[in-house]
Amino acid sequence: MPYDERDPRSQLATAPSGGRVSGASYAPQYFEFPQLEPDETAAAGTKTWYVRSQTCCLAYSLARAGDTLRRDDQVDEYMVLLPSPDSSVTVRAGDDRTDVDGSAVIVVPPGVSEVEVRAPGEVVRVFSTQSRDLVRLARNAAVYAEPDPNVATFEPWPDPPAGHHVRVYPLADIKPEPGRFGRILRCSTIMVNYFYVDDAPRDPHVMSPHHHDDFEQLSLQLEGDYVHHMRTPWTVDMDDWREDEHHFCASPALTIIPPPTIHTSQSLHHMRHQLVDIFAPPRRDFSERPGWVLNADDYPLPV
Repeated sequence: MPYDERDPRSQLATAPSGGRVSGASYAPQYFEFPQLEPDETAAAGTKTWYVRSQTCCLAYSLARAGDTLRRDDQVDEYMVLLPSPDSSVTVRAGDDRTDVDGSAVIVVPPGVSEVEVRAPGEVVRVFSTQSRDLVRLARNAAVYAEPDPNVATFEPWPDPPAGHHVRVYPLADIKPEPGRFGRILRCSTIMVNYFYVDDAPRDPHVMSPHHHDDFEQLSLQLEGDYVHHMRTPWTVDMDDWREDEHHFCASPALTIIPPPTIHTSQSLHHMRHQLVDIFAPPRRDFSERPGWVLNADDYPLPV
């Protein structure tokens, strides 16, 4: 499915299908967090919602100053997203202690770690589903009682050659460049594409319907209204067929898009829009584009 020539993704090579699709696509899932009761409320009032996909677990928190988001015996790296320029946290892991102010993506190493909240606001943590305790907390855990057969088995990417440390990537420092697609950052388990804020509705004549053969996409809305357009490919069994979906979500919200669903998202209205696409493990096609992954020197490609 071709992209518009103005879309940087038109530079990607179109790989033939690997033939992984083994049955009906799982249904897309949508979570508008303010419409849902939180799964956890901490001592100072931080509210957290847990949602999972086949390979990824996301914890969305409306954090209050004074609370600490702690992980004991974390099995692998995870990411922390700080959406607001007013964010302020202290991250501790091993011998590292790092104060982070402003909008940023943070990579946190395995083991014991803490995110101490020093200013109220959104804190988003993104884990692989190797964190079994978080998987059990997810409100949609029952969806994956049987694994999605269309999703490739999760395999982490190599550890950073310089060793595990807290790594901070301030978003305000990343300026747009022609031909580069968003702001892509990765670690050994997760990749995020943190799009730039825009304040206009998407041109309906320049959409980007596409699918992924064997990996999921999580689209995290931080600001703005969107419609997520979904089309389930047909199988030989008509019982698997679904009507097209055109699902409206107000932010903050999360949409889980299973393969091989054809999808595209449309921002609406003149308002601030902020979207983050999430993949676990990182995408090789994005990683092989020169200059697209902004921290590629920190994390090598698998051999």
